[in-house]
Amino acid sequence: MKIAGIIPARYASTRFPGKPLAMIGRMSMIRRVYEQCLKADSLDIIVVATDDVRIADHVKSFNGNVVMTSKDHRSGTDRCNEALTHLLTNDPGQQYDVVVNIQGDEPFIDPVQINAVAACFNDPEVDIATIARQIETTEELFNPNAVKVVTGNKKQALYFSRSPIPYIRNASQDEWVNKGHFLKHLGLYAYRSEVLNAIASLPAGVLENLESLEQLRWLENGYRISVELTDKEGVSIDTPEDLAKLINIAW
Repeated sequence: MKIAGIIPARYASTRFPGKPLAMIGRMSMIRRVYEQCLKADSLDIIVVATDDVRIADHVKSFNGNVVMTSKDHRSGTDRCNEALTHLLTNDPGQQYDVVVNIQGDEPFIDPVQINAVAACFNDPEVDIATIARQIETTEELFNPNAVKVVTGNKKQALYFSRSPIPYIRNASQDEWVNKGHFLKHLGLYAYRSEVLNAIASLPAGVLENLESLEQLRWLENGYRISVELTDKEGVSIDTPEDLAKLINIAW
């Protein structure tokens, strides 16, 4: 099984333009992500998928692989699909069975987590894989920006929501964390290549539009999402303020 790690990297982030090129110590954010991916032995190739020549030139400067993609993609998933198409077009004899979509704003992503989602595809029934960790505070449980997931007995995702799920009856909300088992979904995805191509062409779903979660489109269309558990959550940089806090902690 051959696996491609693809790192979507847009320049025009609303909250942090040029984010992939922001420096963290002696390295740019995108280079730190790339270097972490090199430590994941499950990946046969690592590629940055960008829409901006400044990011592309920077990746080339440290001998990284990069492909140019459209500025019009609605999500990193769609950008990964175009990047995979470029890879296969440029090397027609090559084939990648699985694509891992690696967030370009997690400079210290854990290679163990990348390997964990890749290993899910040893099960032939898995279409898509992702990770989650246990929620430990009431604040996080009721935070709509923390996406929750519930799973079945075979670790398959049953539903994702911005609301706390499952609902606990006959208990006050401050008791929920101790009475239930709640999982926070983390944004690392992997897909079988043919599944990635299929989901990229799906129209937005009803549930997706309600919750603004693209993974609900996949569930609505019958794809099986396997959820691996982790006890770690990487640091995600969404704003310049996030970056300043990280630098103050790390250096």
